[in-house]
Amino acid sequence: MDWFALREGRYESLPLDPSGIYRGGVFPGLWLDAAALIRGDMQPVAQVQQEGLASPEHMAFVAQLQAVHSAAT
Repeated sequence: MDWFALREGRYESLPLDPSGIYRGGVFPGLWLDAAALIRGDMQPVAQVQQEGLASPEHMAFVAQLQAVHSAAT
């Protein structure tokens, strides 16, 4: 499985992190255990997703979105 990001008009394959997880850059906290997904082992897939959503990067992203929303209203 490959995960790609569009950068400067070109798609680039994103690397796995050292623990074998894809970590999204556009949506911080979007993490994917591709090997578990391919195996159909959804428990680790869900666990990694929850870890991503609890990460400091995701929390900062949410705070940024909330600040933009507050400024717009």
